[in-house]
Amino acid sequence: MSRALWLSGIAALSVALSACGFTPLYGEATAMGLSRVAVETPDTRLGYRLRERLEDALLHDRPRTAEWRLDVTLEPFRRPLGRRIDDTAARYEMTLVGQWTLTPLSGGEARTGSETVTVTYAVSDQPYAAIAAQEDAEERAAEALAQRIRLALFHAVGPTAPARP
Repeated sequence: MSRALWLSGIAALSVALSACGFTPLYGEATAMGLSRVAVETPDTRLGYRLRERLEDALLHDRPRTAEWRLDVTLEPFRRPLGRRIDDTAARYEMTLVGQWTLTPLSGGEARTGSETVTVTYAVSDQPYAAIAAQEDAEERAAEALAQRIRLALFHAVGPTAPARP
């Protein structure tokens, strides 16, 4: 008896959600037409990671023709934090600055912006562990920068972008 009641409650909740205008968390990317953005980043490991994260964040629709072009340049900075007794760095702070330009391919005014993220990571005495820590920091920085650029694009484009099915 309780199982039937539970299932009917789930069914009623799903009907209520579909009637209230519920949209998925990243649904606005498709609604604003930003799923049809061709992303261009530097031809580096960090640029590749950023491009992948941006395409994921914008719900990139590969089979369809792009309506926008997003060019991103990267400026990574790394500085040591803290010193060990042997005068080597114990941690590093990596700051990643991304300058972006969003251009409509149909013509029109380009939008530009700049986003900055900072991550830190510990340095190990073991070479492989030190490389892995740096790559993990790059991955985290690329993810954070992609999300910041995604939010900036939504503010730059706003609800005036063409909605495509």
